[in-house]
Amino acid sequence: MTKVLVTYASKHHATAEIADVIGKVLRRFDGLQVDVKDAETIKNIAPYEVIVVGSAVYAGHWQPTAVNFLKQNIEALAEKFVWVFSSGPTGEGDPKALMKGWEFPEGLRPLIEQIKPQDVTVFHGKLDPDSLNVFERFVVKGIKAPLGDYRDWEAIRDWALAIGHALVPGHEEPLSLQPE
Repeated sequence: MTKVLVTYASKHHATAEIADVIGKVLRRFDGLQVDVKDAETIKNIAPYEVIVVGSAVYAGHWQPTAVNFLKQNIEALAEKFVWVFSSGPTGEGDPKALMKGWEFPEGLRPLIEQIKPQDVTVFHGKLDPDSLNVFERFVVKGIKAPLGDYRDWEAIRDWALAIGHALVPGHEEPLSLQPE
């Protein structure tokens, strides 16, 4: 069995739901043992051969726990198969275009270059005004970020399928999955 860790940093649970869907898709592949865990809870990545790491993006930055996860495990991650995702832009259109072409914050470039991930992507996010504190509402209003759930479950599923097929070539495609 190939041990896979899907880890994430989520501020208001939307990125956690993305990680859960990635984990569910990967569990459909024979030969993969998949754990989905908050980056804050990870103490040891040695048992895992494959790491999928993602973070919510707020005001152009990854969550500190995801950044710390990368920094604390940089050498080990460089020796593993790694996939990286960001989640955050809201609104219609291509999420990479909405993020002005970037898939992760520029400050992470040295870490990402050292890790050499198999793929890096950015997914649409969710911005629920009821989950925001006063400061976050002020920032959202200031940058005019569209409110709502813009996550593209098909794009998330397809990305997870691509990971699964890279790890287990020839496996039949799993069914479409969405968060429960």
